[in-house]
Amino acid sequence: MRGLTEAEARVIAVLLAARSDRERERLQLIRVPRSTYHAIRRRAYDEGWIRDRYVPHPAAIGRPCVTFVVARPYADRSEDLLRRLAQEPGTVVVRRGRQIVLSVTMHRRPNEMEKLVGRLESDKLAPHPWSVTVRTEGPTIPVYFDYEGLWCHVAGFDGTLAYPHGLGGGLLNERDEPIDPSLTGHQWWAATELIRRPFAAGEPGQGGHLVGPLGLPFSQRRLLQRGWIMHRTILDPSRLPSYQGRAADQVVLVTGTPRSGARPEELFATLSRESRVYPFLFVTGPDRWLFGALGGTAATPSEADGARRPVLPTMREYLEGIEILQEPAATFQAVVDHRYDRLVLDAPKGTADRP
Repeated sequence: MRGLTEAEARVIAVLLAARSDRERERLQLIRVPRSTYHAIRRRAYDEGWIRDRYVPHPAAIGRPCVTFVVARPYADRSEDLLRRLAQEPGTVVVRRGRQIVLSVTMHRRPNEMEKLVGRLESDKLAPHPWSVTVRTEGPTIPVYFDYEGLWCHVAGFDGTLAYPHGLGGGLLNERDEPIDPSLTGHQWWAATELIRRPFAAGEPGQGGHLVGPLGLPFSQRRLLQRGWIMHRTILDPSRLPSYQGRAADQVVLVTGTPRSGARPEELFATLSRESRVYPFLFVTGPDRWLFGALGGTAATPSEADGARRPVLPTMREYLEGIEILQEPAATFQAVVDHRYDRLVLDAPKGTADRP
């Protein structure tokens, strides 16, 4: 497999930011000709390096709780475990590797997933699965499958454009006042059409590179502006070629119990600024934190990399009972691939006849 060119690396970086820039502004940022940008953008989607999704604010669609599960299935029960997680209502992500399974489920009540997680062990599907459940009205998921920070580091770029994108958080109006996240009937229809948009990309003239927000009707643009829906461009590390001998080829998942007084924003800042680790996933439950990162191989380690703050001692300052799992990125593949359309198959009761 050939490596990425510098132009391809730059285009991927600006696409991962998923900003609402005009095309002219994007071209100025990455300094590639317009025709080259369009050709690379189409290739990136066609090759499966990236994909677009419209991610709903969980509270806005009546599922304010999110549970993340990490499990190491018994060798003879991996298919049973995958089936159990993938069939759970509200599951939007399932990724499997040779030894690790990661799932994300959005649901209505905080304890809704407790029985399922308990049965993974009692039914002898997986020993001691990790589980973190959070409510999403606050800043509990500051990073949610955002690979821009990692990619800009691998590609040797200075800084990022939009990293990190999280999931959930408080919803505010134009005057920074809290707003009710519940949707009217018309807003629910607009949200449903928007969330389903990436999965209609197989229709004639609707390639993956055309799924972005350009040309959306006002009702859907309004949902994006208010933060009820978020447009995201998501990297697939299992398909991405290396760049100049550098590759993000290891998935690392870490969990631990927060120490007394530990602040997640301080850990994140230390990891990203001093350790040069850019988590693609960061979840902060009351009793357990979980984060995911990508480890990379480099043709020649840089001088700057040698000055990085050690990662494990840094984590020990904030967490105890630390557990670490690692999986080759090439084997960590999607079973349920950010299928947020599963959440809007039916409108919640009371919305269909609202104005």
